[in-house]
Amino acid sequence: MSCNKLHIENCPLCGGNQFHPFLTCKDHYATGEIFSILQCGTCGFIFTQDAPVEAEIGRYYESPDYISHSDTRQGLMNKIYHQVRAYMLKNKAKLVEQAAGKKGGRILDIGTGTGYFSHTMQERGWQVDAVEKSPQARAFAKEHFNLDVKAPELLSSYGKQQFDVITMWHVMEHIEQVGQEWDTLNALLKEDGVAIIAVPNCGGADAAHYQAFWAAYDVPRHLWHFTPNTLQLMAAAHGFQLVKRLPMPFDGFYVSMLSEKYKGCSAYFLKGGLVGFGAWLKAVSNADASSSIIYILRKQEQK
Repeated sequence: MSCNKLHIENCPLCGGNQFHPFLTCKDHYATGEIFSILQCGTCGFIFTQDAPVEAEIGRYYESPDYISHSDTRQGLMNKIYHQVRAYMLKNKAKLVEQAAGKKGGRILDIGTGTGYFSHTMQERGWQVDAVEKSPQARAFAKEHFNLDVKAPELLSSYGKQQFDVITMWHVMEHIEQVGQEWDTLNALLKEDGVAIIAVPNCGGADAAHYQAFWAAYDVPRHLWHFTPNTLQLMAAAHGFQLVKRLPMPFDGFYVSMLSEKYKGCSAYFLKGGLVGFGAWLKAVSNADASSSIIYILRKQEQK
């Protein structure tokens, strides 16, 4: 077990120090360890308490099941993941170009994983920079796509206002120094640039259904558990304003199937699919019910 813990004494959103128990969740992927999720009594922000610190959390990602890093295609869930990803890559690329109002420019993808999205944007004519903390994932991106992916500590080597677009697809929830990360985004983004942040939504319909078994809590890899309100408050605190938020329609299906698997359901594919469909129906009329949400952000106008 890890000796060095990330113990939160002050809320990274509001600075408060009064926390309440929210849930107790198990690490189903790598270790079977149990972690506490707390909620700030002042602003409602939800976070994992006593997760391993950045220097020690690597082993929690080194399961062959951690798809975004290993690229494994073994098993039904992983095959579904890859099929859905191929479809979503095209949609993400179109979304980026619509949000940016251009079909080319310089884009930074933080947490690029094995590089599929970065490669897609490169093929569409964008100048791509990519960052990823997993050495195995960086090596995969180099071998398969010839992408020179940087380690996160090299973000500071970029000059200010370098990028037309910065994307983080299911990454912000992993970042230990989350406030510092938001400030870095603001510094790197051009004044007329756009940031696109996708995170799980612990205020969504499937999260309410599965509670502690909701797969997207993904402790201890997910440190922060955002709702639409807390994500937008954090963005505003670091100089961003919301342009639009969009549901991620397929996430509810995948997360629900995985959640049923965690519960020990032998028919997890069928039952999870039904729950995911119900969550999707709710998200059609209310994006805030979606399992994951994409936030399109721009810098706040200088007064």
